[in-house]
Amino acid sequence: MSKSHISAQLRHQIREDAGNRCGYCRASEILLATELVIDHILPESADGPTTRDNLWLVCTRCNQFKGSKTHATDPETGKVTALFNPRTQIWKEHLAWSRDGTRIIGLTACGRVTVKALHLNRELAILARRRWVSVGWHPPADQDSSTNLSQGPDP
Repeated sequence: MSKSHISAQLRHQIREDAGNRCGYCRASEILLATELVIDHILPESADGPTTRDNLWLVCTRCNQFKGSKTHATDPETGKVTALFNPRTQIWKEHLAWSRDGTRIIGLTACGRVTVKALHLNRELAILARRRWVSVGWHPPADQDSSTNLSQGPDP
């Protein structure tokens, strides 16, 4: 199956919508020192359209772990639950930063399955966040990418 073309204009809109941060782990493109990618929230393999309302910016690691997943099993309840949708859901309603700012905590079933399925607390991410916290670059002041897209100055 060939990937749908995403126009330069649509790519620009998605980047602006996401504030140049991953919709899942909230990492800044500048801190990662690598370009974020456009993800189909509902994958093309599941007939997800290549339209603004189904696209979001993500880091390559979150994208690799997400793959074509849309649901996962909640580690607390054992129920299959939809992953967090950065386009339509508010990050801080489902996810939060640990007190030290290095780990992402799932507040809801949706948040918990997203943390687990996307390995949001992988060791290297925690180590990077620890360094970012130590110099005041993390966690992002604005955790809600879906309603307030202004991220303030990047480091």
